[in-house]
Amino acid sequence: RTPAPKRGEILYAFGALMAEHKERLARAMTREMGKVLAEARGDVQEGIDIAYLMAGEGRRMAGETVPSELPDKWAMSIRQPLGVAGIITPWNFPMAIPCWKTMPALVTGNTVVFKPSSDTPHCATLLVELMAEAGFPPGVVNLVTGSGGEVGDAIVDSPDVSIISFTGSSTTGREIAQRAARRLKRVSLELGGKNGVVVLGDADLDLATDGVLWSAFGTTGQRCTAASRVIVERSVVEPLLQRLEARTRALRLGSGLDPAVDVGPLINAGAVDKVDSYVGIGRTEAELVLGGRRATEGDLAGGHFFEPTIFAAVGAMDRIGQEEIFGPVLSVIPVDDYGSAMLALNQTRYGLSSSVFTRDINKAFRAMRDFETGIVYVNAGTTGAEVHLPFGGWKETGNGHREAGHIALDTYTEWKSIYVDFSGRLQRAQIDNQPA
Repeated sequence: RTPAPKRGEILYAFGALMAEHKERLARAMTREMGKVLAEARGDVQEGIDIAYLMAGEGRRMAGETVPSELPDKWAMSIRQPLGVAGIITPWNFPMAIPCWKTMPALVTGNTVVFKPSSDTPHCATLLVELMAEAGFPPGVVNLVTGSGGEVGDAIVDSPDVSIISFTGSSTTGREIAQRAARRLKRVSLELGGKNGVVVLGDADLDLATDGVLWSAFGTTGQRCTAASRVIVERSVVEPLLQRLEARTRALRLGSGLDPAVDVGPLINAGAVDKVDSYVGIGRTEAELVLGGRRATEGDLAGGHFFEPTIFAAVGAMDRIGQEEIFGPVLSVIPVDDYGSAMLALNQTRYGLSSSVFTRDINKAFRAMRDFETGIVYVNAGTTGAEVHLPFGGWKETGNGHREAGHIALDTYTEWKSIYVDFSGRLQRAQIDNQPA
């Protein structure tokens, strides 16, 4: 019953508190999950941005007012909240993604039960403490930590939870969808990705190198939008590989709190084992250019570090070219022309983010049309979404809902159409009212 503009004021206060505590939050994030401090600050900033965006929706949150087909009759639609939203979030963006989900849920009038990843409960606790300080009433935001089996399943199965919003693996997302279907719950899924950068023969190779490196090795490759494939026209494979190899060798691994470090650790020992196993597969499928090893010497001993790794001569349908690795492993896939590049890019079961580097405006527009992903970049990498546009993917990357942007309100609201007849007589709609 709280008026939506008032909800928006509380969201704005929360965003302002995040901005005030940005450095503290970022450092806590780096200590807990490892991403370098500059990226952690960006993670917090995304939370601030979505809080401010959704705060504005408290005064906007538009429905539609349309003409009625009958005289003396008013026709309009409004949004109403669903009730309790179950929010289940991953560790790789432990502040941005919870804010992406909770802010639209709260501004539209829902309450939230929030389960963070077991790898990042501290970040979640800091967020919820600031939400309480911002003025969300008791019981509106409820933090529950624990495992997916113990806590996540309980949220999904609860008859009191009307909507589940989950970001994580496609395997877990499919299981959540099946469990939630028993109660016909609404489910918003943001799942895996196998994102590709297409580099055409006319591309600015220095710019492409910048984009590929940032997309492949930023957050140690642990982004759903990370570029694990670079699909390159054969005429520029060698010069691009030379640039990528030289620049990758210069990347420094270490603690994310060290400003000289470029690549932090993987999240845990299991992630290191997974990346290592895929490197083993890659050695049988393609040509290892550099990397491919756990980093265990000196200051890195005992940490979850893995060298940035590049494979060349990868086939588009090879396992390392198809399966999500979620680590610092890049596959270089040579192709003959734009048509074969487009085909290679689209031949995956995922469809989150893609990019193309070209100076040909015609090919750029073809890529915008042809690439089967929810996000397409031209002359930029595959990472860096802005919160005022929809975020999400095609195919097995999700189930059609979108995070961020104004369309995120659709996930957490029901539409209600309202008709007001002030004619003083019964007017029968949906019969033939037209004169013969």
